[in-house]
Amino acid sequence: MNDKTLCMSAINAMSFSYSPYSECKVGAALLSSSGKVYTGCNIENASFSPTVCAERTAFFKAISEGERDFVKIAVAGGKNGIIDPGFTPCGVCRQVMAEFCRPDFRILIVNAENSFDEFSLAQLLPEAFKI
Repeated sequence: MNDKTLCMSAINAMSFSYSPYSECKVGAALLSSSGKVYTGCNIENASFSPTVCAERTAFFKAISEGERDFVKIAVAGGKNGIIDPGFTPCGVCRQVMAEFCRPDFRILIVNAENSFDEFSLAQLLPEAFKI
């Protein structure tokens, strides 16, 4: 799957966001090495701590179906569903990525419908916690 198609899948996943508290809609599309794409959206909760980010939703869906090898993820997000280029994964999501991905894992941050910035996991989480 090419990068733009993966980014469009992330944008589409934003529409499923349940975010009545922050009004920030986030979508993610995770590509596994098997070629399958797992999408996720953020799901908020009134007590906040049970809230789950789009990236973790995509990862947990994939992992729960037996996937363990990942190529890249696209992330799109913004207030009221308007894409904001500053929506990088939070620290918790970066750490989850570090659990299952190599440092060169690709993270595509959507800036607009046909534009994205690319980072490696090592760039966004240079000192990942490992046991």
